[in-house]
Amino acid sequence: MDIIVDGLKAHVATGGREPVAGEPVVILIHGSGLDRTVWQFQSRNIAFRGIRVLAVDLPGHGRSEGTPPETIAGMADWLNRFMDAADVKQAILIGHSMGSLIALDMAARYPKRVEKMVLMGVAETMPVHPELLEAARQDLPLAPELIIYWGLGEKARVGGHPEPGLWIHGANETLLKLSASGILASDLNACDIYMDAAAMAKKVKCPTQFVLGRNDQMTPLKKGQALADMVKDSHVVIIERSGHMMMAERPNQIYDALKGFVF
Repeated sequence: MDIIVDGLKAHVATGGREPVAGEPVVILIHGSGLDRTVWQFQSRNIAFRGIRVLAVDLPGHGRSEGTPPETIAGMADWLNRFMDAADVKQAILIGHSMGSLIALDMAARYPKRVEKMVLMGVAETMPVHPELLEAARQDLPLAPELIIYWGLGEKARVGGHPEPGLWIHGANETLLKLSASGILASDLNACDIYMDAAAMAKKVKCPTQFVLGRNDQMTPLKKGQALADMVKDSHVVIIERSGHMMMAERPNQIYDALKGFVF
């Protein structure tokens, strides 16, 4: 479905179920160069537990119109306006990578709008390797290839996924390569220059769950735990044998992590 924000279409996936008035709301926020489809294993699972799901394509991503804000704070401001347009007063935010930074920034600056949040694949700082950033700026295939090379854990490289026939490496690389020109570079730069995570973490008042991959090379476990230590009401779930793309790599373990906290 589409929701009009700032006069432009913002596309969302709802998990295949019509919402019921008064249900809690979960907003799923994707990472750099990606879109709502990274939540394909989670959105339906959450929706059919009596929760209104909004897996949103950020501006310029997937089927959403517009140009992405150039900063994490700008994306959080956009998300606040998205909630207004969707008639959502308060939500549970679930973010991955860049999406986690957006959720964190929003929870700190718009505390009344965030009931609780789940931050996946996040770290105190998220610097981007210069070669990756330059490849993204030139729209080279090397950029998605580097992300997948660094982003997947060992388990995802050898097969045995619970979804028969799913090739994690190829699916994620293809999704990144489908992003419009300049989108990945803009997102990566926003992550690279964002230095407010620690300050925002100390302002967060809502219950927060960190979900971190044991073998994540893009947002290393140690740096994620350091950020979690700055959030007063938080706890950490470690996904074993998982890299950065944990929602696709280890969907059953992500389900277990969300159970009891989100649904």
